[in-house]
Amino acid sequence: MAVTVFLTSLLSGIFGMAGGLILLWVLLFLYPVGTAIAIQGVIQMVSNGSRAWFSRAYIDWKILAVLCSGVAVSALILFITSYTPNLMVVLIGVGLMPILVWLPVNKLKLDASRPSHAFLAGVLSGGMTISVGVAGPTVDIFFIRTEMDRRKVIATKASIQTLSHMAKIAFYWDAASQLPTVDAVAVLIAAPIAILGARAGNGILQRITDANFRSWTRWVVTAVGAVYLTQGLLKLI
Repeated sequence: MAVTVFLTSLLSGIFGMAGGLILLWVLLFLYPVGTAIAIQGVIQMVSNGSRAWFSRAYIDWKILAVLCSGVAVSALILFITSYTPNLMVVLIGVGLMPILVWLPVNKLKLDASRPSHAFLAGVLSGGMTISVGVAGPTVDIFFIRTEMDRRKVIATKASIQTLSHMAKIAFYWDAASQLPTVDAVAVLIAAPIAILGARAGNGILQRITDANFRSWTRWVVTAVGAVYLTQGLLKLI
């Protein structure tokens, strides 16, 4: 758990996503869907929260405020409809998500700096994070067209993802509270290690170019998504 948490937090620190995808994939082998999503939420909350803290000087607070309102709306909708996660839905949902990073975003003209677009990004971020556990690529397409550099993108995304994971933990609190004591202790020990991974990833982030950042992000997320999609489709057979 400790090694997985460190490496996945390192990836997230560099690319702003991918780490959470891999961590959830590991946890789905060990726990029921709701419990796995909740545990991943605790660790990712620490990882994203520390990443946001390390990059706090670059956070765009105006965009973050609008994003938060969108997350609140999606969380309320899922709560009212009593949403319950399903393993096959989670695998296929996450597996299809990388398609978003290959969309012609220049034609879509999505821009997180526009309030209406930021609100929609928040709704999708909260909805996807709670329903299938992750939402990185969903949020990313709203930041590609902005004039923000990679550090501002990472900082603002880390902030909204931290809040989305907090909403996810609250949503699955009943499942998380039933976790055996030994497992709960393991999670509490592993969670702070996410800070070390996030800090190491942040250091690497400062050394790569914006072009390399965007290119590598696409390929890493696509590779992870392919694994999810394959497993999800196999469950249909």
